[in-house]
Amino acid sequence: MIISSAQLYSYQIPLDKLLPVGKQRIDLRSGLVLRLQVKENSAAEGTSGRRTELVEISPLSGLDIDSRPLMGFSLESSQEVSQLLEERLESLIGKPIIRLLDLAEETQYPSVAFGLSLLYAKLIGQLDDTELSLQETRVVPLLYRGQDEPISALRERVRALSRDTHSVKIKVAQTSLEAEIQLVHQVLAIRPDLKLRLDANRGFSLEQAIEFAACLPIDAVEYIEEPCIDHNDNPMFYRAIGMPWALDETLNDAKFKFVMQPGLTALVIKPMLIGTLEKIQNLQHEADLCGVRTILSSSLEASLGIEALARLNQIMSPDEIPGLDTLGAFSVDLIIDSGKSKCLSCDELTLIKSV
Repeated sequence: MIISSAQLYSYQIPLDKLLPVGKQRIDLRSGLVLRLQVKENSAAEGTSGRRTELVEISPLSGLDIDSRPLMGFSLESSQEVSQLLEERLESLIGKPIIRLLDLAEETQYPSVAFGLSLLYAKLIGQLDDTELSLQETRVVPLLYRGQDEPISALRERVRALSRDTHSVKIKVAQTSLEAEIQLVHQVLAIRPDLKLRLDANRGFSLEQAIEFAACLPIDAVEYIEEPCIDHNDNPMFYRAIGMPWALDETLNDAKFKFVMQPGLTALVIKPMLIGTLEKIQNLQHEADLCGVRTILSSSLEASLGIEALARLNQIMSPDEIPGLDTLGAFSVDLIIDSGKSKCLSCDELTLIKSV
């Protein structure tokens, strides 16, 4: 397969409601879409085939609603990623698609590495056998209080959950310990059958994490993501309280090496923040050897990116429900229809470069 043409687009999608990024909030999501066309010639059979695939490349960076830089997620900006791709696109034309993997390995930007390796996988048909509809994809609902939202509104959302929902994710370490302990108990009072995935985003000191967890029914908690500010404190948290924990932000460190630790039960993998599919698969393999779950999670991508993650999840972790419940906040869809009233096509995006 030879790359015959390429287009790079940018998008900006307003959010209908604020989305949490750690303790910060965003009301706009922006990113890039890369579209590639390839052709395949077979001289022996005299046939010619063409294929077009698209990927979303959206670093989780930028500004929050208070115009402060987002902290703790992507280190690269959309502008840096766009500049890199603009510079490299022309060099891809006429080259075999394996060049995408070479470029993915060369780049220092995890979002580019993931996007290019995903594009290669799409072009060679690795995702073709997965069948899904975004409207029907199972997700773990994300529960958090909106800005100035009364607690009664969140309770109504819990009551509205389908009886087929068995797990929810709750953002914690956002407000006071007392309020969040009360919130967890209120959720369980309405739906005592639920299992909880708590996400602290490194928001607690070791002492706060222990105090918080000690006030909860541990049997109702699947795990708590990144309970401690210093991830080295997580094993001590487990020894003190016995609550399973998961890694999320820690995985994004380029120097991270998997080491099994007491209480570690899951890796919450955000591919846009980690890098190539090969790197993600190696991380999953190491976790599997130690009986640690791997759960794919979004970096608040639009529907094009979410659909790709849902397909990858079917291949990599078919028995796990991924953390992809963020599309509800988007005002429109991007390329892939998730059921919203409008779905943006490439013609409605900003063309940055075409070669």
